[in-house]
Amino acid sequence: MDEPDFRARSPWAALNDVEHVSIAPLKEGRLQADITIPGSKSFTNRALIMAALAEGRSTLSGILKSDDSYWCIDALQKLGAAAEVDGDTVTIEGCGGSWPVREAELYIGAAGTIARFLPGALAVAGSGTYNVEASKRMSERPVQPLMEALETLGADVEYVGNEGSYPLRIRAKGLRGGEVSISGRMSSQFISGLLLAGPYAEEKLKVRIPDYIVQQAYVNITLDLMKQFGADVEYNEDLTEMDVLSGGYEARNMALEADASTASYFMALAALNNGRIRIKNLTMQTNQPDIYMVDVYEKMGCTVTRGEDFIEVQGVPQLKGNFEISMKEMSDQTLTLAAVAPFADGPITITDVEHIRHHESDRIHAACTELRKMGIKVEEFSDGLRIHPGVPVGVELHSYDDHRVAMALSLIGTKVPGVSIEDPGCVSKTCPTFYDLLEQLGVSVSYKTAK
Repeated sequence: MDEPDFRARSPWAALNDVEHVSIAPLKEGRLQADITIPGSKSFTNRALIMAALAEGRSTLSGILKSDDSYWCIDALQKLGAAAEVDGDTVTIEGCGGSWPVREAELYIGAAGTIARFLPGALAVAGSGTYNVEASKRMSERPVQPLMEALETLGADVEYVGNEGSYPLRIRAKGLRGGEVSISGRMSSQFISGLLLAGPYAEEKLKVRIPDYIVQQAYVNITLDLMKQFGADVEYNEDLTEMDVLSGGYEARNMALEADASTASYFMALAALNNGRIRIKNLTMQTNQPDIYMVDVYEKMGCTVTRGEDFIEVQGVPQLKGNFEISMKEMSDQTLTLAAVAPFADGPITITDVEHIRHHESDRIHAACTELRKMGIKVEEFSDGLRIHPGVPVGVELHSYDDHRVAMALSLIGTKVPGVSIEDPGCVSKTCPTFYDLLEQLGVSVSYKTAK
């Protein structure tokens, strides 16, 4: 069972001294609220690295202030890219692809995005030796396919510990460019990591995907941001062939989107409690794939309003089930749907998410284990799970040091008395204010601190 890795919690973390949170049920129909969601993790960490590599000063507003973005900024500062944080705005002095600091010890916490985006950004520099350490769980997650692809392009990567995983030592000597093939089945972030470095390769980078990309939308986010930072990229419709021309990034001032993944928990809150939630700072005009959870809530009987500057979900007294759904493109929301599913009128089967067994926890197994604790019948498959309707029993639930497990299971507590979540501080990885936002919406949250 995954235990908390407190070193990975940043100064931006919340609830580090809290052992448990207890969630009290909402009164049905009482939830009627408008809400502003924190910034997108996906946009924040991509934009931070591009801004640090760029020529000139960039200002990024609406960043997500979470553990992942803290460790990203911390690493960039240690590499010599001056970064100043003021509220949710960061000003970064780019280094033009050559890090001012030539030797650095870097720590990236549990940030999967940084673990996949930073190595290429380090390798493109003309010189320098960089030791990169990650959290215990991140050091168990495979990165070898990305490192092999970078080595094909001329990178010098050394595994300091176990073969194929963090910690790493990267000796920067530039990337040649040219053609490289990499599978997209395990992680779209491997591909984004290659693309991000591409504008600083010596010649055109040609990324070829021999199979398919899981969560292709996140690669689209990378490509769109690269274009916004002035990179010259070309690609076909299914993203099996992507070319990045040499030329670097140019500094930009931009406002980042709200996080569609975080927004979905609050949409689910409305769905579960026959309430209404309006997300004021998010629309369907986004490349974030988790925005399409609105279609799932609609399928379950909710009313969804897709406004020009908002999205609203109105729940129903009885949610609908009896369907099977591939969550490959929205795999981060597997746990959210699993938490909502027991309250539907028929079983819900989730497929095509085998890769989430290798995230912050084995998320399929974690969901099955915790739902069974509550008396819910669950069937576990290699690539998903089937959740049957039931009446959950309130018990103490384990978070597995996984932000998405904690946030999803907390939703059940808004319907079922007696639910508590152990080590809720893990939500700081992507949304330190999660429980504050619940309380603002009228959910009663009580905290038990460590003695």
